[in-house]
Amino acid sequence: MMNSFDEFQKMGKDNMDMAMESFGSVSKGFQAIAAEVADYQKKSFEDGTAAVEKLVASKSLDKAFEAQADYVKTAYEGFVGEMSKIGEMVTDMSKDAYKPYEGMLGKMPK
Repeated sequence: MMNSFDEFQKMGKDNMDMAMESFGSVSKGFQAIAAEVADYQKKSFEDGTAAVEKLVASKSLDKAFEAQADYVKTAYEGFVGEMSKIGEMVTDMSKDAYKPYEGMLGKMPK
């Protein structure tokens, strides 16, 4: 009886350790993603401000349309690139959060 209780207690401790390790990985991942999003927002705001200044300084309607088209193209490409990067970060975070459970799932009886 005592042996079974000790095994149960050890299993509970091991499960808690795995959960805490997984939580730590998720926490670090979300912090990295939040920092990346904040950097992107700052750069996006700066680029938008520069585009508005360029648009206002345009001497002709053609130059204004050209400045606007350049900004839209650059902003779209930047957005797509950033979303791809964040997608990769989420994938990596998920893999890191799953790692503690890999060993346990391999030991389960079939």
